[in-house]
Amino acid sequence: MSLQTDLARVRGLGSAKEGTGHWWAQRLTAVALVPLGIWFVFAAVSLAGADLGEFRAWLTVPYNLILMVLLVGVLFHHMQLGMQVVFEDYIHNERSKTVVLVLNKFIAVILGVSCIIALLRVAFGG
Repeated sequence: MSLQTDLARVRGLGSAKEGTGHWWAQRLTAVALVPLGIWFVFAAVSLAGADLGEFRAWLTVPYNLILMVLLVGVLFHHMQLGMQVVFEDYIHNERSKTVVLVLNKFIAVILGVSCIIALLRVAFGG
């Protein structure tokens, strides 16, 4: 016997009313990381032994820079979603959980933006 109402069961939403959206976001970022990860491995192997100038020239090719920025953005978003689930499941004190969830988002954004800025600085010599 479920404690959910019939409407809640049909919608598939938990108590936070966002479970399905979070689940889909996590799956879509995982699927996006597959081709991006494969591309990154091939790119890293092709750049083995390259110096900064060669890497900079490679990074200034528009599709390489776009794919690197996408990889970083999707990777940190996926990481944040996964860590959120872990924190929600294993931290039971509501105040601590809220603090950790806010820090999780903040750290993911800071690290992602820092990586993207670093890529742009390398690409354009800033």
